[in-house]
Amino acid sequence: MDRSELADFLRRRREGLNPRDVGLPVIGRRRTPGLRREEVAQLVGMSTDYYVRIEQRRGPQPSPQVLAALARALRLTEDERDHLFVLAGHPVPTGARAGDHVRPGLLTLLDQLEHAPAQILTDLGDLLAQNELARLLFGGMCSVAEGERNVVWRWFTDPEVRTLYPADEHEYYSRVHVADLRASVARRGNDPVVAALLSRLREDSPEFARLWDEHEVAVRRQSRMRIRHPVLGPLELDSELLLTPADDQRVLLFTAPVGSDTASQLALLRVVGTERFA
Repeated sequence: MDRSELADFLRRRREGLNPRDVGLPVIGRRRTPGLRREEVAQLVGMSTDYYVRIEQRRGPQPSPQVLAALARALRLTEDERDHLFVLAGHPVPTGARAGDHVRPGLLTLLDQLEHAPAQILTDLGDLLAQNELARLLFGGMCSVAEGERNVVWRWFTDPEVRTLYPADEHEYYSRVHVADLRASVARRGNDPVVAALLSRLREDSPEFARLWDEHEVAVRRQSRMRIRHPVLGPLELDSELLLTPADDQRVLLFTAPVGSDTASQLALLRVVGTERFA
């Protein structure tokens, strides 16, 4: 908790408002600009003394509930609210979710990545979009039924998916999928979509159930992977996870490792794949 920065931020946001901005009557002449401290306390529903101590850098650490009320009272933007939580030493609140809707700008980004496979997935593993090179490399999962395009579910229930990967690495990828999903589930909290997915996975895959019960957690950010493409043979790829403005979507970008032959193989796939699937 940064008491000095927190106090300064609250004071400056308070001084940037007037009573009319927050629906309070203007009574009497004011010597200083902005809201009074007692007015902020009134809007938040806390004692004036409590709020004064925060601005004087001597109060206790505000709870997330108090910070959320302060953000509403001071009419903070989403970025300002997140900044407030960081200064107070709390995790940033979960933002709005995009669900299955992919922003046009992200789709344009996929189209412009002609030399690198790229996919857009939800935090639970639903494949929402992929560029042409990713489709040629991994298959066109976006075209399957909504319930069938979850990469975690397909990994644990469709043996065909695993044929791209060396058999001695299947256990590793299983653990990667489960650990990353565990982190996403914890962030979402009590979510019926999560409950339905977990129930389905546990029912359809004893392997998933076993790994889930081990409670491993690890967010997948980057990794080196080996696959065996039916046309090109063995390939090495570096995967990098790129965050999007929505908390429940991310871009997964695959690139050729430096010094490998993968770049030329991907260039060949663009030609061979296009002719094969024409």
